[in-house]
Amino acid sequence: MGCGMKPAGVRRYRKSRQSRGPVFKIAEEKNIYAGTDKTPAEQRVPIAGFEKLWVWQKAHALMLAVHQFCRGLTREETRRDRDQIERSSASVCDNIAEGHGAYYYNDKIKGFCIARKEAGETQNHVRTLCGKSFLNLKRADEWVLAYEEVIRGINGFIRYVRDKKSRKP
Repeated sequence: MGCGMKPAGVRRYRKSRQSRGPVFKIAEEKNIYAGTDKTPAEQRVPIAGFEKLWVWQKAHALMLAVHQFCRGLTREETRRDRDQIERSSASVCDNIAEGHGAYYYNDKIKGFCIARKEAGETQNHVRTLCGKSFLNLKRADEWVLAYEEVIRGINGFIRYVRDKKSRKP
């Protein structure tokens, strides 16, 4: 190897810039790394960038709660409704991750707009399950309010990206 050359397979990585703004608020350190709280800090592995967004964390926690609830339902009870709410709740997280990972501003905005629509759809499915007496009113209200908070976070991220896009020379 000559001067300035690196061995095959070795790549240089840039240090990522810390994100700013309320939507990019980084979660507490225990959530930044994969693994349980019992895992020593030296053995923890950094997680993907979108997982540091509080809006993704909130949407992911809601998705897990919805899926956990749906496990208790039999397929015969709510065949179509169960499938729809599971898919729409998972799609919120997927589209937040997709929007965060997009390179171009318009692709970021598009991903987050789809996530916002899916969050609204999930709210509707929660109300449907509540109306059919499969879900109690208290839990339904909690989930609808939590998804409303996710929608506000998504709106904040869209506003941030649009402002950043408009300032671009």
